[in-house]
Amino acid sequence: MSHRALARRALYVASLCALGFAGTVYAGGVSQPTVGSSNTVVADPAVPRPAGTPCVVELFSNESFVDAANHPFNYAPPAGCQGNWSKVVLEADFSISGDAQSDATNIWVGGVNLFYGSTPLPSATLSPSWHVERDLTDYTALLKSTQQGQALISTLVSGNNHGTVQGSARLLFYPGKPAAAAPDAVYPLGSDPVGATTVLATPSAALAKTFTLPHNVEKAYLDVFAQGQNFDSLWSICVPDQYAAEVQACGGGSFRETEVSIDGQPAGVAPVYPSVYSDGVDSNLWQPTPGVQTLNFIPYRVDLTPFAGVLSDGQPHTVSVSVAGANNAFAATAALLVYRDANSQQVTGSVTRNTLAGQPAAPTVSDTLQVDAQGNLTGAINTTISRQFVIEGVANTSKGRVQSTVKQTVGFDSTQTFTINGTQYRQVTSQTASVDSNSQSKIGALITADYREKVSYPLNLDFNETINDQGGIDIASAVQQGYKKHLAHRLFGVDLFSADVSNTVNSSNTQVFDADSSEVTNVGQQSSQDFSYTDSLLGCYKASLTTSTGALASFTNGKGCLGGVNRVSSFTHPDGSPDGGNASLLW
Repeated sequence: MSHRALARRALYVASLCALGFAGTVYAGGVSQPTVGSSNTVVADPAVPRPAGTPCVVELFSNESFVDAANHPFNYAPPAGCQGNWSKVVLEADFSISGDAQSDATNIWVGGVNLFYGSTPLPSATLSPSWHVERDLTDYTALLKSTQQGQALISTLVSGNNHGTVQGSARLLFYPGKPAAAAPDAVYPLGSDPVGATTVLATPSAALAKTFTLPHNVEKAYLDVFAQGQNFDSLWSICVPDQYAAEVQACGGGSFRETEVSIDGQPAGVAPVYPSVYSDGVDSNLWQPTPGVQTLNFIPYRVDLTPFAGVLSDGQPHTVSVSVAGANNAFAATAALLVYRDANSQQVTGSVTRNTLAGQPAAPTVSDTLQVDAQGNLTGAINTTISRQFVIEGVANTSKGRVQSTVKQTVGFDSTQTFTINGTQYRQVTSQTASVDSNSQSKIGALITADYREKVSYPLNLDFNETINDQGGIDIASAVQQGYKKHLAHRLFGVDLFSADVSNTVNSSNTQVFDADSSEVTNVGQQSSQDFSYTDSLLGCYKASLTTSTGALASFTNGKGCLGGVNRVSSFTHPDGSPDGGNASLLW
């Protein structure tokens, strides 16, 4: 091996240690489900764990949710695990029965959202159960003190069989030194001191909170959730208002994006995942495997570090979240994560460049729609937007004058193709939202942090309604969802650690209705899910499944990984959740 290669290897190892990327290897994955079962099943990975026995804090146990009321609980840190925690993991188990129908599932402590997801649908013969997990290590500061908490599962009960949602949740605290420094403080944006989402019905509506933060903020991030509800729950298939009547579709447009501002100044953006809930399009599509992230939403982390000097000035500052394109109801929640300079009582600085200001979230809309002499319509509606921006700030810290820069390219592209005539109504939606970002900090010419991330949310949805030979209607639906993420921590142009996540779900089904619009049967129901995670430390997680006629047909675990075994390090985030972002390499 050459001296240059040896030097690079030494730099690689030393930098991994500086990042805290020394962790136990976690061999595992999801447990092997039963082929032929109709119970809810996903290929998503569990949260990897460090070595050791955790202390467990029960949040609630066998709680019955039969309404839309909050269910309060008291939280206290684990008495048996004092000091540092190497990892904090939320585990929750739920089941839903009878005629109960539910969508939003929330768990809160001290106003901060610890978990946000939705539920599968029960049937007359099945009461599905499911397990979810979330890595909460970055929320350690919140969990150091006694707090009030609450859980909310908005449950609608109908019919004579009054079913319920049952739930239990707990926090697992693993003692030891954390792999990377956690934020020093976590602040909720919501107004409810215990926790609640805020409904944003229009683009001008905002989830906002005014903070007077510590005087020594050196890094800041915002974890954002924005989930479409009611008529915004299937926003991806809606069209701009001027086309709604012509193509017989919902209005409001197909573009949604989360906007973040500080004191009214644009501070960042977050893509909105095109969720399809378990009753969306055709409920048969999601039995037994729901869509991507349906049970466990993943927040998007916005880097606000260029504003660190401004946020440290001792004055009140308002952090706001809004949804561009919101046309009925988006449920939003967010948490501000703050790192403090332990060796400085006062950080000063300013935002020196912000090219996002003046670039509104205004997509370009065009169409190729045509109507022939018989009134048959064909063609497409195209909605696109692409923006590049740079937000830069300086902060005078105990380490020196730090220049932090966030560069992003954000894009959205949607093509909605229509075929409408006397015997057919078909809409095919092909859509992708994407963000390509680079967060970098440096002192003088020395780069101290360099984090790169690319995410994309592809969605293809085919809804095809035709009149059948019996005078009834066949509705064939197919949905392909994806979540893709690439991340890299770099130093001197070299990737120190990189990882790739890919999660895809493909589902199809045909509903058959008679001439009286009563559903007779459904045919051809099938789905598949493929989940893949790989990283530059030879970490690997792979799981795949297929379903047929509402039951699990096959499941493979570890195929494609070394030795056919899933194996990842405990500090990683194979589910694609935020992994710390702009970690400092040399401080």
